[in-house]
Amino acid sequence: MDTCGESMILKVAGVTGRWIIILCLPVLLLSASIAWGFNSLWIYQYGFQKYNVSQTTGLPSAELEKVAKGMISYFNSGGEYVQITVTKDSAPFELFTFEEQIHLKDVKQLVWLDYRILIISFILVLSYSLISIFWHQGVYRRQWARNIVWGICLSLGLILVAGTAVLIDFNWLWLQFHLLSFSNDFWSAEGYMIRLFGGFWYDAILIGVAFMAGLAILLGIASLTYLRLTRSLCE
Repeated sequence: MDTCGESMILKVAGVTGRWIIILCLPVLLLSASIAWGFNSLWIYQYGFQKYNVSQTTGLPSAELEKVAKGMISYFNSGGEYVQITVTKDSAPFELFTFEEQIHLKDVKQLVWLDYRILIISFILVLSYSLISIFWHQGVYRRQWARNIVWGICLSLGLILVAGTAVLIDFNWLWLQFHLLSFSNDFWSAEGYMIRLFGGFWYDAILIGVAFMAGLAILLGIASLTYLRLTRSLCE
C-alpha cells in the first residue's frame, strides 16, 4: 500500500476513533452510574431513612436491610421473579404482590440492558484507549487525551441538561419514562413497592447524576493534567 493510501486509512481511523471516544464516554459514564446505583446498598438505606419507610411500612430496620440486599441480589440473579420474605409483627409474608413482581421483572430487564450497554461502551472506549496509548510508541496519546476532554465536556453538558430537567419537573419526566418504558401499568400497583420506593427515585437519580459528574470531573482533571505535563515535550 502506498504512503497516500496509508495516510488516508490513518486519517479515517483517527476520525472514527475520535468520535467513538467522544460519543461513547458519556454512555459509559451514564451506564456505570446506573449500574452503581442499583447495586449500592447505601442508596437504598439512605432512601429508607430519609422517607421514614420503617414507619410507613411497619418494617423494622433489619427487615428493610434484608429488602435492600434482596433487591440487589435479584437484579443480579437469573431468577425471573423477585421473592423476598419479611417479618412484620412476628409474622412472615411475601413482600410483593404478583403485579409488583411483574413490574420488577420489567425493571430487571432494563437493568440488564444497562449492563450490556456498559460492557459494550467500556470495550469500545478501552480498545480505542489502548490503541492510542501503545500504537506507534504512543504518538497519539495527546490526541487521545484531547478526545477524552471533549467526551467529558459532552458528558457534563448532558448532566447539566438532565439535572435541570429533573429539578424543574421530575414527576412529569418520571411519568413519561414509565409510559414509554413499560407495556403495563403495574408500576402503579398498590402495595409495599410504592411504600418502599415512592420517594426514593428522585433522590436516587440526583445521587446518580452527581456520581456521574464526579467520575467525569476526575477523568477530565486527569486528562487535562496529562496534556499540561506533556505540552512542553511537544513544543
